[in-house]
Amino acid sequence: MTCEYRCGNACFHKVPNTSSNAYFGDVAASAFSRRAALQAGTVLALAGGATSALGQGAAAAPPPHAPGGTAVGLRFEPIQQQTGDAFTVPPGYLHDVVIRWGDPIFSDAPEFDPENQSAEAQLRQFGYNNDHVGLFDLGRGEHLIVANHEYSSEPMMFPRYDPENPTQAQVETAWAAHGLTVVAVSGEWRGRRSRALDPVLDHPLNRRLHTSSEFELTGPAAGSELLRTSADAEGRTVLGTLNNCAGGLTPWGTWLTAEENFNQYFANADAVADPTARERLSRYGATGGESGRKWERFDARFDLALEPNEFNRFGWIVEVDPFDPTSTPKKRTALGRFKHEAANVQIAADGRAVAYMGDDERFDYLYKFVSDEAYVEGDVAHNATLLDNGTLYVARLTGDSPASQIDGSGTLPGDGEFDGSGEWIPLVSGNTSHVPGMTAQEVLIFTRQAGDAVGATKMDRPEDVEPSPRTGAVYVALTNNTSRTAAQAEEPNPRAVNKFGHVLELVEAGSDASAATFAWSIFLLCGDPEDPSTYFAGYDKSQVSPISCPDNLAFDDHGNLWISTDGQPGTLGTNDALYGVAVEGRQRGEVRQFLAVPAGGETCGPVITDDRVLVAVQHPGEVDGASYETPLSHWPDGGSSIPRPSVVATYRADGKKIGHA
Repeated sequence: MTCEYRCGNACFHKVPNTSSNAYFGDVAASAFSRRAALQAGTVLALAGGATSALGQGAAAAPPPHAPGGTAVGLRFEPIQQQTGDAFTVPPGYLHDVVIRWGDPIFSDAPEFDPENQSAEAQLRQFGYNNDHVGLFDLGRGEHLIVANHEYSSEPMMFPRYDPENPTQAQVETAWAAHGLTVVAVSGEWRGRRSRALDPVLDHPLNRRLHTSSEFELTGPAAGSELLRTSADAEGRTVLGTLNNCAGGLTPWGTWLTAEENFNQYFANADAVADPTARERLSRYGATGGESGRKWERFDARFDLALEPNEFNRFGWIVEVDPFDPTSTPKKRTALGRFKHEAANVQIAADGRAVAYMGDDERFDYLYKFVSDEAYVEGDVAHNATLLDNGTLYVARLTGDSPASQIDGSGTLPGDGEFDGSGEWIPLVSGNTSHVPGMTAQEVLIFTRQAGDAVGATKMDRPEDVEPSPRTGAVYVALTNNTSRTAAQAEEPNPRAVNKFGHVLELVEAGSDASAATFAWSIFLLCGDPEDPSTYFAGYDKSQVSPISCPDNLAFDDHGNLWISTDGQPGTLGTNDALYGVAVEGRQRGEVRQFLAVPAGGETCGPVITDDRVLVAVQHPGEVDGASYETPLSHWPDGGSSIPRPSVVATYRADGKKIGHA
């Protein structure tokens, strides 16, 4: 069910990337090695950014504490793998639901009534299927939560839902349940500071953005003929944002949210007459016939036979100013158009903003954008232009081991690790294209085809890409790719039928985020530690928690990487979870499971602070056979309730810092 409603069964369709890009496992080693990069000098410190649940159905005992001590921030007892309908945290920790689907964010919103939903009510309530969560500190115990609502799961949302004949009221409610929420929360309770958080109704910054909200197209592609529709002759104003997955917070205080599997909302790609347009649609996964949700019956802009350019107005990184509730969010065309998982920014040595991005599709690419101008602290007007002017790059990775040693099994090559060098290939700088045969606007609107043309490396579903605010090293979550064959295995993607996924570590040349080259190595080859194809940065595999399908990434204040998962039920047979892993020192590669979400749910977010850990539990109970009438989860409300996607805060019962002794 998740595959159908979140991404339109993308992994069951033909791979959109049919380019003949070479595989690079057999290319000779570059003189720029990973080891040279690691010795390149000091890495810059860069800007970046309640009751305890008892686990049910444990599948395996947790690993013991490793000798030599655990990294600060990860000093908790790892939990067991879980299979039950519970949110599970370590001993000594508590958790609370902060906000759930249907909870009001304004006092005039009705209480959630699943039997009597409406678009009007949903626009004043927290949306469905929360994914990315960001947290801004407002001071005095208040914070601002920004959250994505990726998609709607209509059979689980609505009573008596007929997927072949949805009603207009159901469709309009689903439109309202998509989008974004900005909501203030308070950690003050009866005059005392609390680790729990509660929504602040009617806060002046509270806001819902949805499929009828106005978004502005900005940057070099704005106004292109390819972005014009009958409703928008100038090609600059889009209604709505769709399938918003992960995101990031900028050093200048804005929120970047990513449009991912937008293709599934559009119908009748096969009815488009122009063969070039059909090819472009196919590369982005558009299919013929009706869409799954049948939205085109109620709004003609979702019918590609009538509005073929509407499709091109989605698939962007969107920048939102959460501190100005009257502002129009910006779709930043300079960052390219593809199935964005997220965008995360760090500041280069010369002050320019660098945004890292992944295209979440089998055999698609890794990107970065480098602004023309430098970030200026405190200059709001200047910083608001940074993501409109710069150069967009795509990555090509080369291994340093002989091709004969990369056989698809995950066996380490002779030098003991999967590693090598990489280059950032320029695609477009402002109005200047670097791709022969494509204009600058075409590169930005059809960025996948530009990556095909320059020979970018086909990756295993690059999702979240996070630079460490402590070291500047960049980590890439590669969720999985069961379509890769042994013949297609290469050092950056060394396993055939890669159902468990892996995490890549990049170090830019000279430790400068704007560099044209980088070194890379595989940090984790995920899976059950007993599987010989797994690898945990060289750490003792008997001392780590099983982990599969890495998705969203975050860092804590101590430099530890936190990984949320999406797909463990189908790979490890256990619930998705959140893990902390040390990336430096003697404990590098020690993976420790911190929490698990209820059965059928996905772990999203996350936000890690010393006070609390926030995660978004997306699609709890969303498994085959589930429906509104036959829910297979009753989390978080219990009893006979239907499941409700929610944001959850976890904290220590004794009030001390997360992961400290």
